[in-house]
Amino acid sequence: MESDRTENYIKIADDFAGFSLDMFCIPKHYENDLKTVLIPSGIIQDRVEKLARDIFSELASEPMLLLCVLKGGYRFFADLTDKLQLLSRNSGQSIPLALDFIRLSSYVGDKTSGKINVVGGEASLPNIADKNILIVEDIIDTGLTMQNLLELLRQYRPKSIRVASLLVKRTPNSNKYRPDYTGFEIPDKFVVGYALDYNEYFRDLNHICVINESGKLKYGKKS
Repeated sequence: MESDRTENYIKIADDFAGFSLDMFCIPKHYENDLKTVLIPSGIIQDRVEKLARDIFSELASEPMLLLCVLKGGYRFFADLTDKLQLLSRNSGQSIPLALDFIRLSSYVGDKTSGKINVVGGEASLPNIADKNILIVEDIIDTGLTMQNLLELLRQYRPKSIRVASLLVKRTPNSNKYRPDYTGFEIPDKFVVGYALDYNEYFRDLNHICVINESGKLKYGKKS
């Protein structure tokens, strides 16, 4: 019996303490702002490669439009796209890939409202009609943002729509939404790095780390 792909992910336990910062290369300007390394860069890359293989094996029969959710999704999007292109070049089955981008606003500090605003407007969205869409997202938190995005995109009648998210957070505020492809399920901690930010900082960090209270205070928005 074929397994449910929405349940295929690496689960990081709530009691996992993470890795010591001393064991990794951390930019000096962030050394005092992080608690632990939750997912090292090398593990991220290996997991992204496996996701690319899974996506390619299931979706390579038709052209696909990869839709990157900016800004946090750009690293995952770039690495996933590279790995899909590599598979397409080196296998007997080639997949035409088109790329597009959408920028949403839903976070203020370390909280998500779930209400989305398409930055720059929705002028390009009619272009997704009759296309196979793969949304590439960095993290599913409550699930409300993705649910609202899916409702918005379906108004423009794509042929199919699937979601790949690097992270899904276990949070009591979750609406239980699950993407089609998930890299890691993580505890209810605010994470940064690999393009995930806190008020635009930490995107230049290669590992996915847990921010500490000092970091939140230092980089918090000033009223």
